[in-house]
Amino acid sequence: VYIPAAATLRRLDPAVEESARALGLGPWAVFFRVVVPQLRLAIAGGALLVSLHLLAEYGAFVFIRFDTFTTAIFEQYQSTFNGSAATMLAGVLVLLCLTLLVIESVIRGSARYARIGSGAARRAVPAELGWRYSPIVLVFLGVLIAASVGVPVVSVLRWLVIGGSAVWEWDAVASALVQTLGFGIAGAVVTCVLAFPIAWISIRRRGRFSRFLEGGTYISSSLPGIVVALALVTVSIRYLHPLYQTVTVVIAGYALLFLPRALVNLRAGLAQAPVGLEEAAQSLGVSPLSAFFRVTLRLAAPATAAGGALVFLGIVNELTATLLLAPTGTRTLSMQFWSLSSEIDYAGAAPYALIMIVLSLPMTYVLFSQSKKVAGL
Repeated sequence: VYIPAAATLRRLDPAVEESARALGLGPWAVFFRVVVPQLRLAIAGGALLVSLHLLAEYGAFVFIRFDTFTTAIFEQYQSTFNGSAATMLAGVLVLLCLTLLVIESVIRGSARYARIGSGAARRAVPAELGWRYSPIVLVFLGVLIAASVGVPVVSVLRWLVIGGSAVWEWDAVASALVQTLGFGIAGAVVTCVLAFPIAWISIRRRGRFSRFLEGGTYISSSLPGIVVALALVTVSIRYLHPLYQTVTVVIAGYALLFLPRALVNLRAGLAQAPVGLEEAAQSLGVSPLSAFFRVTLRLAAPATAAGGALVFLGIVNELTATLLLAPTGTRTLSMQFWSLSSEIDYAGAAPYALIMIVLSLPMTYVLFSQSKKVAGL
């Protein structure tokens, strides 16, 4: 939610808010009547991603012993081999996904958000919170950072200290890191390439077909990784046997699972790339394809990078589909972490957890920097 919303906020022309204030609106009225409507696309898309992710989440809920449809599907497959019951539960997830898609579509509406130029040349002047609100905000942000970053980092470091140097099996760690990077980069590139035409159609050719096409990508991502992986295993064995247990099938699985992460960012970026710029370029003698690459694609590049970073992070943490689809001998960081933590060897799993945290740092920087580029800063 944060990345596209922050980028949109940075692009807002401060003159619009100032005009609303000059017409008699108070600060809260300006926020809800001027600012929030501009964030509708980013917030709705980000909230949809969060909802779909929680529908398909498995590992976190298993660790805290919390029953969901996804954990029940895994139990049916692993314990009783009851494919029919698991399929029925997966069908319920699809219905829930359709419900979320309808809600997001209603919230999104049909408003257009494109604007010629980047707004005012000056930046918006931040408002001082003052002594009344500053302590509240600082405490809130401090608790948030401590809970989301401090707790896991301290826990990992604690187990590293307990395990000592013996837990660093450098050959296994290096192999897992290389394989994870390879899958992450390849999956991010392929997913963004596949998401771009869908995002373009959803913004430039709105209608039933575009909604159907876009909705299909969300449905696949709402399914647990085991359901998507088993479907790909079945197809590859029956119809595309040479592709069984190959990297191609793994990347296809990643694309199905993480396409919405790239799509939401690309859609927000393309929504702010007005078609009038392409038409102006064509009127100057540039071909439609060249105008697309030289104008629209350049404007959407920061959003593409942000979407690719989100996909990369998702692939680094992905477990279930990788377990079923990866070629024999594949051991990614998440697979190694899961294997050791399942054996209650938390000290042995700590190095892999630490590396996954470290890998998130450059991606976080990419997300932050590209969101500023989207804003034209």
